[in-house]
Amino acid sequence: MPDNLIQKKGESTWYVRMAVPVDVQHKLGVKVLIQSLKTGLRKEAMDARLPILAGWKARIKMARDGIPLPEGWQDEIRLLDTNLGQIFKNQKLALVGAADSALPPLNQTIEARMKSSPKFVSAFESYVREHLKEGLAGKVRLLDDMSKTFQSMIPQILGRQFNLPDAQLEEVTKLLLDPSNHKIRSPITTARMKAFREFREARSTNTKHIDQQVSRMERLSKFLNEKGLPLNFDAVDEWLKSMNRSPATLGQHLMAGTALWNWAMKYDAVWREEYKDKINPFTGHDLPQGGGSETAGQDREIYTRDDALKLRQAALANKDQPLSDLIMFGWYTGARIEELCRLSKNSVITVDGIRCFDFPKSKSKASKRVVPIHPNLLPIVDRLCKDSIDNFLIPTESSDKYDKRSHAISKAFGRLRTAAGFSKLHVFHSFRHTVITELIRGDVPEHLAKELVGHETGSVMHDVYSKGSSTAQKLAAISKLAALDK
Repeated sequence: MPDNLIQKKGESTWYVRMAVPVDVQHKLGVKVLIQSLKTGLRKEAMDARLPILAGWKARIKMARDGIPLPEGWQDEIRLLDTNLGQIFKNQKLALVGAADSALPPLNQTIEARMKSSPKFVSAFESYVREHLKEGLAGKVRLLDDMSKTFQSMIPQILGRQFNLPDAQLEEVTKLLLDPSNHKIRSPITTARMKAFREFREARSTNTKHIDQQVSRMERLSKFLNEKGLPLNFDAVDEWLKSMNRSPATLGQHLMAGTALWNWAMKYDAVWREEYKDKINPFTGHDLPQGGGSETAGQDREIYTRDDALKLRQAALANKDQPLSDLIMFGWYTGARIEELCRLSKNSVITVDGIRCFDFPKSKSKASKRVVPIHPNLLPIVDRLCKDSIDNFLIPTESSDKYDKRSHAISKAFGRLRTAAGFSKLHVFHSFRHTVITELIRGDVPEHLAKELVGHETGSVMHDVYSKGSSTAQKLAAISKLAALDK
């Protein structure tokens, strides 16, 4: 029967037939699927069978793959089991004349399934009559037997209603036999985090910040599930201690938790009810001072001229000209790595006859600045302007999902630094510290040094009312940085 068509004996009508694989027969409840095609013409039957066969194959696949219970099902199973236990406990109390408390409602699915089977109802009534003949002892034993019967029906009914995967069906059975098998599940569920993300995205365009908050809470959720811990102060404290992070980073994790907590207490009715009498577990933590990660609480090291030369020569030895140029830019400007990677040919402007970099606003108002190009850097800038194919001066292989151009070259610099024997306290940002230090040591006024690197001066008169130093003054200051050519 390669085409799945048959005709029953004595009939001209065609039927489509499919044998159900053995591994899913118990889930579909049949060994064979068969359906009339309502035609005696084989050609019509061949066409009519196709959608039916496709539907059957889909049913078999669904039965084989299973449809798992929704998130948080363990708590629902425990509640159902508790309610059933309470029902029969109350009935026992009623038998001996004790006060009967309000009965929890019986699960409608179980009740309907019982009533839908006349044979079951008849057998059940006969079973009850036999037990009632034994007096009070029989009634008590009847209630105990009924309790066990109802409990054993839960996995079967759920298995059919939700078409559970075998592994989850086994987990349901184990949970009912021994409630201690139940692990506390994190309230930071996938669905809840999806709703939190949508809320945040509707009110902010800072995708990176939102991603970080969601990622941190997802890591907390994983920690709570693995440890079987509830969401409380002690669990959050244990989570913080499990991470090798700086105090500042740990603080950001706590802020992400508070953001989720505040949102959920306002907009998530289930969460609000669950934690209505609880305090925010993300507040009141004493973070380590100078502890956490390997470099936490330690000042970044500056690069000496010899250090910078060593790094540049290492980049050239690796035939990495863009990284070598970036090191030169860092040495002669003290600019942030992303600022440098965003410099374009249009960023090279002339002010008062002096060629300058026009840095747009990035991290703060002070980051928007015009900085004269160090004379030793001009030949490199001219070459990069000539060779640029995308208008940017520093070519990079790629940018990350937040359109951060420095992502790949920053990683490359980290590898170069480590291979050259520098510690983790030496980062690209160390060039910024180097430039500020060298300018101050060169008797450049502090406010001018801060202007050049894009820092607030801290002076209201200067930051608000002053137009800043002249281009000539800035060039004289920047020219005090030692030459890196060798």
